[in-house]
Amino acid sequence: MRHKELLLPFCILFFAIGHTQELHILAQDFLNSLDVGLLEKAQFQLNDDERFTFNYVPIARKGPTFNDFNTKQKEAANNLLKASLSQEGFCKASEIMALENILAVLENNKKKMPDGTSMRDALNYHFSIFGKPAAGEFWGWRFEGHHVSLNFVASKGAILSATPSFMGSNPGTVPSGKSKGKQVLKKETEIGFELLNSLSEKQLAQAVFAKDAPYEIFTRNHRTASNLEPKGILFSELSAEQKAIFKKLLNLYLNNYEAEFSKSLETKIKEADFNKLSFAWAGSLKPGQGHYYHIQGPTILIEYDNTQNNANHVHTVVRDLTNDFGQDILKEHYNHSH
Repeated sequence: MRHKELLLPFCILFFAIGHTQELHILAQDFLNSLDVGLLEKAQFQLNDDERFTFNYVPIARKGPTFNDFNTKQKEAANNLLKASLSQEGFCKASEIMALENILAVLENNKKKMPDGTSMRDALNYHFSIFGKPAAGEFWGWRFEGHHVSLNFVASKGAILSATPSFMGSNPGTVPSGKSKGKQVLKKETEIGFELLNSLSEKQLAQAVFAKDAPYEIFTRNHRTASNLEPKGILFSELSAEQKAIFKKLLNLYLNNYEAEFSKSLETKIKEADFNKLSFAWAGSLKPGQGHYYHIQGPTILIEYDNTQNNANHVHTVVRDLTNDFGQDILKEHYNHSH
């Protein structure tokens, strides 16, 4: 089954189909759909080091993929993914996966994995379940492949952690073919420039920290992340109009998640004080050349980088500086249990 037949109809019909089951039940349905061999590949302990494996390049990974699934298993896997993201987030993930088909054409299918399979495979996205999905248990799951890495911890039917979360786009803008001009992460670019272009010369001097953009996001696939220096211009130093653009950019990333978790993450950021948030930029002040920005505060770090492939290759990541991989909530749980 071709990728676009597998995922894009789910994206389009997201709200029409909907989902009423709690997340742990959807995870149970997915696991119950697997045969013994796939089940063994998909399941890990919650405290397994594999849960902290976080990568977004085409490498060998653990966990079964869409290539391994029959129709029923694909549906169960998609239901779990849909329930963990917003419609917009699910559509972005689906479209990023579909870009693998475009890359395969642009590269003439020449790039190969160590095992000889194609490096560009829109079905080569892996599902892993950590712990036992049940109402009273803490458990996690991961969906990962080239340019998508989504990591969740849940309990009592709710997502408690959804970071680190990575989404990338290669090409950033499709250069040719039927999808010419398509930009999966278009808003992330446009609103970033909108905020930059709203700044005065004095504000730009505070926000822009380097003439050249970094080749990659600073946090890469590090297990832990922390605030970056320099911090840039503070939210408190912006005008009302600029603050509105800043919030629009921030919410663009937060709104990729399932609605209740998105609200809880926004509340956490507000409680840590919006005025302590900052925006920093590096690289070109115009599209078409390498550029980078980050938003950060006491609890959150968001990075955007577009420098590779002649500034046509976007990387974005969201890191919860207090609860990546659910570490804070799990630490509190274990301390309370003991």
